[in-house]
Formats: sequence, structure tokens, C-alpha cells
Amino acid sequence: MLVDSPPKRSAEPISAPATPKRYALRAAGLLVSCGVLLLICVASIAVGAKSVPLADVWGGLFHNTGTGNDVIIRDVRLPRTLLGFVVGAALGVAGAVMQALTRNPLAEPGLLGVSAGASAAVVSAGSFLGVTSLTGYVWFAFLGAAVVSAAVYVLGGSRGATPVRLALAGTAATAVLYGYINAVQLLDAAALDRLRFWTVGSLASADMETIGKIVPFVAVGLVLSMLLARPLNAMQMGDDTARSLGAHLTRTRILSMIAITLLCGAATAACGPIVFIGLMIPHVVRAATGPDMRWILPYAAVLSPVLLLGADVVGRVVTRPSELQVGIVTALIGGPAFIHLVRRRRLAQL
Repeated sequence: MLVDSPPKRSAEPISAPATPKRYALRAAGLLVSCGVLLLICVASIAVGAKSVPLADVWGGLFHNTGTGNDVIIRDVRLPRTLLGFVVGAALGVAGAVMQALTRNPLAEPGLLGVSAGASAAVVSAGSFLGVTSLTGYVWFAFLGAAVVSAAVYVLGGSRGATPVRLALAGTAATAVLYGYINAVQLLDAAALDRLRFWTVGSLASADMETIGKIVPFVAVGLVLSMLLARPLNAMQMGDDTARSLGAHLTRTRILSMIAITLLCGAATAACGPIVFIGLMIPHVVRAATGPDMRWILPYAAVLSPVLLLGADVVGRVVTRPSELQVGIVTALIGGPAFIHLVRRRRLAQL
């Protein structure tokens, strides 16, 4: 896919072996990121409408005594934190794969309409077909994500698409789909009551059953994405260069779309559409590690849950004793970040 200007090539190939010092720095950064993720997970369990002392957090996790704090930790906050971890990793890696696959710095599941497609399919299944379980939702989410991905790609100009044309096509598709979702919910009071929090993106309804159902899909999507790191590196340098390096373009595109559909479909089915996670984190990671997907993907899998869980904690704190859904918080953060990316990369001109 073409972009507004050809990507700048570094002095060494993207997949060139890193020097020992550079490798050590990237590995150390990944370990630090894991430490930050652990701290955010602890904060997610300890902080909420009711703050829980750290000693009680430890006791609630490993020594269930049946007290009120233990019930909050084990039945509410632990599932919520685990779901945020799984969904954050899925959205971050999906965004990184989309950006590499399309060579589009603005590619992201929410921005390109993938999440809206999954949401529209889930709402349709619940309203018209009576589907009420996550097991049923997830298959419709996969279908909606795949169909809208293909539609946005065609509307954006297929192989002649530019980043801005794809972003505009995704924005138009998202607006239409959310209009449809709102219309269905207004006409179906039961669907509105059942999905009103889900449609803005929320971790509040998390439970261990939901996590257990989506983890296999997310795990397959993550593993597949990691295995595609080398061919995606080659594709970032252009189709001709990728072919000369031995990359199988058609197979890489198909497998990448399967991975994106699995990750976005499972994440959206579990907690609704959450935007901008897959846009911001890959850019932050790329600025620190360079364009090598072998590092971008692991970093995105670790740092995206940091952002998602951090936003969830903020949403629980700023409106105590109620809460602001995480999808709203990420949108408030992501809007200015998106404007900054468009201005910095000079993508506003068609």
C-alpha cells in the first residue's frame, strides 16, 4: 500500500542484527516495562471507589478470608485487571501489525472502523438473533471486524490508498456503524439496557468466565503476530524489496489479517470498542526501539495494558464513587495524540 511519501530507510536494514549494547538496552527497557506493568496491575487492584491497603491486597489474592475487601479484590478487581491486561495486549499488538502491514502510521483498530464493525455485528446479534452469551458474541465480532476491514481497505483506494484516505474511510465507516448501533439500541429497549455500558468500552463487567473464553483467541492472535515480525519488517521497506528478501506477501497479508481479526474481535466482544490504544503505543515504542517489529510487538504487548489499566484507574478515581468508562478516558487521551501525529507527520493534506 502506498503512503503520502516513501518511508525513509535507515543506514542498516530493519532486520539487521542489533549490536550487543543496543540489544541489552532494548532488553533492559522491556524488563522495566514489565515492572511498570506489574505496578499498574497492583494499582488497578488496590484503587477504586474504595481504596484497599496493599496488605489487604496481598491477603485477598493469596489468603481468602471472606472479608469485604477480599470479595472486592478476588471477585471484582482481579478479573477486571486481568481483562484489561488481555485486551490491552490484544489492541496494542493489533495496532502495531496494522501499521506495519499497511505502512500507514494512522492505522488502528478503532480509527479504521474495525472495532466499530465488531460492535455493530455484536449489537445485531443481540438484538435480532437473541444472542446473549460471549461465546456467541465473539464469532459475530470476528465477522464484523473482518468485513469492515475489507470494506475500509477498498473504500480507501485498495493498493493505491494513502494514510489519510484510509483514515477518512475508516472515520466514515465508524460514523455510519455507530449511527446504526444507536438506532438499533433506541428501537430495542432491552438491547439498550444490556449494552449501554459495553458500547462505550468498559472493563466493569469483567469476570473470570469472560477472560477464559477470550484468552485462547487472543493467545493465537499474539503468537501469530510474533511469528510474522520478520516478514512484516520486510514489507515495511516496500513490496519489491520484501520479495527480494524472500517474504511471501500474500501469505503475510492473509495471516496478518487473521491475527488482527482474532485480536480485535475478541477484545471488542469482551469489553466493547476501545479506541486509540493501538494507535498511540506503537508510536511510542517505535520512537524508543526503532522500526524493528521483533521489538515493537513485545513492547506493545506490555505497554498497551499499562495505558489501558492506567486509564481505567483514572476513570475510577476522578468520578468517585461512580466511575468513567475506560473507553471514554482513552478517547479523551487519544484525541489530542491523534491530532499531534497528523500535524507532525504532515498527513493532513490529501
